Amino acid sequence: MTMPEFFIVGAPKCGTTAMQEYLRQHPNIFMPDMKEINHFADDLLKQDDLFLSRERYLSLFAGGGRNRLIGEASVYYLFSKNAHLNIKSFCPIAKIIVMLRNPVDVLHSRHSQLVYNGDENILDFEASLAAEEKRRKGEMIPPNIRIERKLLHREVVKFTEQVKRYLDTFGRNNVHIIIYDDFKRDTGRVYRETLRFLNIDTGFQPDFKVINPNKRIRIKALQHFLKTPPPSVRLIGKLLLPQSFRHVFVNRLEKLNTQYIARQSMSPELRTRLQEDFASEVKSLSELLRRDLTHWSRD
Repeated sequence: MTMPEFFIVGAPKCGTTAMQEYLRQHPNIFMPDMKEINHFADDLLKQDDLFLSRERYLSLFAGGGRNRLIGEASVYYLFSKNAHLNIKSFCPIAKIIVMLRNPVDVLHSRHSQLVYNGDENILDFEASLAAEEKRRKGEMIPPNIRIERKLLHREVVKFTEQVKRYLDTFGRNNVHIIIYDDFKRDTGRVYRETLRFLNIDTGFQPDFKVINPNKRIRIKALQHFLKTPPPSVRLIGKLLLPQSFRHVFVNRLEKLNTQYIARQSMSPELRTRLQEDFASEVKSLSELLRRDLTHWSRD
């Protein structure tokens, strides 16, 4: 049986989609087309989520074969309070990849992604931050969001406690930390370091094309239909179309319904306030990683 042995666990908007794509190009690595499977984040999923069952989950890796290292990427494994233990139980020798970024930039970029996905109906970034306390009480929740805790913005970027869970569970030698600044500055070097961590030949050079730029939807109604199709359409699709074809078809429609634009900039005042809010978190993370990241609170 083919099963994953390495996991890109997060964080969101830190280059994980690009890293997955670059690793997938390596002939000695297999990763499924699908990202954000979230199988091990059972504290975040609903009971009807597609890949909650182990059988469905493992079916994603059937094409891996015996001679390739198999992995997957789900960025909310880092945020989940259960995923680290579930992964350890499933694969005690698992290798963990964690990608991190300035929390202020994560929040800003992630808000755009949530809006695009249809998980956020407050279009203004600052207003979305202000709604966090009400959402913590179950108010102002968008109707079709799968993981409601995604809306707790400040919780998502509590990186110190999240990373510590993985370091404590798997040990530092089995957790590879990547800082987004390094990945952006010298993608090739960081890629080769990641291959070395996975004990994979470093001679392969992937196509380092730009992955996952900022985007927004063209037609909201179509995005809503693709995200939450009516039960009758969902049933007919399951009966008539193979799962792999459905996934490709939906992805193709989503791409046609997407336009790529520059993200609206954050006001200097808001950025300064958020940097002050997260200064203590950044200091703690610096100590945990044994690397000074406090410039995140000043830049």
